[in-house]
Amino acid sequence: MSIDLLSAAFGLLFTLMVFSYLLGDNPLFRVAVYIFIGVSSGYAATVVCYQVLAPKLLNPLRTGDTNQLLLTIIPLFLGISLLAKLTPRISWIGNFAMAILVGVGAAAALGGAVLGTLIPQVQAAMDAFDFRSAPTTSGAFFGLLNGIVMLVGTVFTLGYFHFSAERAADGTTRRNRIFELIAWVGRIFIAITLGVLFAGVYMSALTAMIERLGFIINFFRQFFGI
Repeated sequence: MSIDLLSAAFGLLFTLMVFSYLLGDNPLFRVAVYIFIGVSSGYAATVVCYQVLAPKLLNPLRTGDTNQLLLTIIPLFLGISLLAKLTPRISWIGNFAMAILVGVGAAAALGGAVLGTLIPQVQAAMDAFDFRSAPTTSGAFFGLLNGIVMLVGTVFTLGYFHFSAERAADGTTRRNRIFELIAWVGRIFIAITLGVLFAGVYMSALTAMIERLGFIINFFRQFFGI
């Protein structure tokens, strides 16, 4: 049996084990999930060892450079202190390293959100009103229409999350009617956005299922020579 046929047979086996979930939760599906999680964890550990620990930690220790050695000892000490989190009695030793890890991670996530999402979206919204980039009059019109829809959708969606309310004479609290109208339109934009996202996720899952079904059909065709 060739390697390609053997790998295809294993792929067919795991595909059927995952599809068995359609009949309900069963041991075959659980075994497939455990194997996938185990393989993913092993792959991640291998990547960390060969692409992070070895080049960033072990190799600098072998160079003999004093400056490089000092820069390597600090993260080595912080990494070892994180192992103290495994024992509740001495878990406080890893608090400093954990604080640095969380702080740097939060800063990187915030910087990525601002530079990679917020600023490009603001720039794209402003470019929609730039008529100099439109080659024709119709292009300028559709560009203006697109910009207006983006602007209205952004403003009204943000208005939906404006929860300030005024106290009425009867003691109840209610929002201003203008904000109620803005929030209602904002809900429409939010519903459209969630619908598009759900449709995208559904189409991705449907594409993956069609690919697996095609794989099963092609496997049996090749195996039986049809």
